[in-house]
Amino acid sequence: MQVRDAMSSQVLVVGPEHTLRQAARMMSARGVGSAVVIDPDSEGVGIMTERDVLKAIGAGLDCDVERTGAHLTWDVVYAGPEWTVAEAAAAMARGGFRHLVVLDGGEVAGVISVRDIMRVWAEDQAAAISTT
Repeated sequence: MQVRDAMSSQVLVVGPEHTLRQAARMMSARGVGSAVVIDPDSEGVGIMTERDVLKAIGAGLDCDVERTGAHLTWDVVYAGPEWTVAEAAAAMARGGFRHLVVLDGGEVAGVISVRDIMRVWAEDQAAAISTT
């Protein structure tokens, strides 16, 4: 199975000037654990995860003042839609993260998470059991 078959193509995108609270509210409302951050003044795509928000809160920072641009990962590992789900899982395990931004031709095509990988794995296992 390829990443394109497992990823979420409905991606939450926020800007670097959103507050952490705004980003957290949007992530909560959408039921997602990450938001892609696109800064028109810089190159590349960043990602803000629930872990980034948790670290800021744990450090006692004001979530109504702190901006996403200061609390995200710019050094992102990107997946391609043609990657296998196993390749995505291996990249996550190597890097110690739970989300990969999926780029197709330089454009954000989606995000694949550990949850997505678990879902397709469980579906594959259930299908294999039902055919035996």
